[in-house]
Amino acid sequence: MRFATQKAAFGIPGLDDITAGGLARGRMFLLEGSPGTGKTTIATQFLIEGAARGERGLYITLSETEEEFRAGAESHGWDLNGIDIFELIPPENLLDEDQQQSLLYSSDLELGETTKRIFEVFGEVKPSRVVLDSLSEILLLAQSPLRFRRQTLAIKHSFARSGATVLMLDDLTAGTADKTMHSLAHGVIHLDEMSPDYGAERRRMRIVKYRGQRYRGGYHDLIIDTGGARVFPRLVSAEHKREFQRGVIATDSAELNALLGGGLDRGSSTLVLGPAGTGKSLLMLTFVAAAIERGENAAMFVFDEELGLLFNRARGLGIDLQGMVDGKKLVMEQVDAAELTPGEFSERVRHCVEINEARTVVIDSLNGYQAAMPGEQALILHMHELLQYLNRQGTSTFLTVAQHGLVGDMRAPVDVTYLADTVILLRYFEAAGRVRRAISVIKKRTGAHEDTIREFRIDQRGITLGDPLTNFHGVLRGVPSLIAEPVPAPRGAG
Repeated sequence: MRFATQKAAFGIPGLDDITAGGLARGRMFLLEGSPGTGKTTIATQFLIEGAARGERGLYITLSETEEEFRAGAESHGWDLNGIDIFELIPPENLLDEDQQQSLLYSSDLELGETTKRIFEVFGEVKPSRVVLDSLSEILLLAQSPLRFRRQTLAIKHSFARSGATVLMLDDLTAGTADKTMHSLAHGVIHLDEMSPDYGAERRRMRIVKYRGQRYRGGYHDLIIDTGGARVFPRLVSAEHKREFQRGVIATDSAELNALLGGGLDRGSSTLVLGPAGTGKSLLMLTFVAAAIERGENAAMFVFDEELGLLFNRARGLGIDLQGMVDGKKLVMEQVDAAELTPGEFSERVRHCVEINEARTVVIDSLNGYQAAMPGEQALILHMHELLQYLNRQGTSTFLTVAQHGLVGDMRAPVDVTYLADTVILLRYFEAAGRVRRAISVIKKRTGAHEDTIREFRIDQRGITLGDPLTNFHGVLRGVPSLIAEPVPAPRGAG
């Protein structure tokens, strides 16, 4: 996205992206959200970015002391040079009961004195960027919407004449549904915080309005860490497309290639369904190893299994994941669904594709990924954008979903089969007193595939597929029956 030069940037890459470069200079903006959503953090970064560009910054605080503000900045390791901090406290004569007026309301004097002192310090400092924290204090002093609107209009016009960019903070604690500032402000940014039943709190933000400017709408994930806030813009797949050479990608297994109709198309997505323990993760490793043998890079995001255990299991199949990681050919990331936001996960995937040039991406599994999402509908929409993005980058994507149950009728926690280009089904079945595994391809959007069911085994040689199970009926139900004569395949079947 191209940014206009007359913008006052936040210095927060994701936030500058969704605001199309920052805040329009010489205008007043509102940053609102309940306490703890990150308003002060973002506002301070806004002033620090201005100081780095040689712009004078002024922080006017009505709600916390200068000492508290500096302590918060120090916890992030920030340098406040170039930023003037003005702690606005009530005049002494208004705090002294003996000096309080009896014929005038003290709130009249307090509001007028507060506004006067704001104008005075602004005239002395002559800043390019101003933060006023917070509007709730002014609203309480005003005691009525009409007086509040008059005072904020006066502040707005005074600052506008000087060309300063003003960011006003509102902690939404004044107990009013009045939207006065929404109409007066040139733009409004709203911050939210959600507390799940388990895991860290989730923060997000959205642009409510921005006059005369296109911006990235919707909610965007936000995190606050040591060093400041980070914003992860909502992924829009249509904005990311590049040319690549399409073709069929084959594995080292002739039987698996035959089952897949020759292989998988580059830039397509594959979903592997099956109950726990059927070998979904190990099948994914087969595709990863094949990609690296072709000289490509790969990335694997693991939600459900500890990486050390996965490395040991892969080594038992003759796949050296540690060597691939050490050789910079494979990125392995352990993902904690209780701590990671969906937006941050998308950012990690994009980094692997655009920076590490991964051409194979594995997400294992969607069950763990679902825990990071606020709901099933959000998961489906998010996965739709992510898969579209990866497909348009020419990246082959592999997803796993663990179904509930072991044999018989099984259900997936979320149905994303229609999103994937290819769907591979793994099953347990019982035969001759042994528990066996079966594999079949039930969907391939990009071409023909074999419609048979094959038995497969997992041993030190990896995954080995057998011949089609033509003498069995009911394999997918888990308890097949033996038939005397194999049923002939219909004409045209793969």
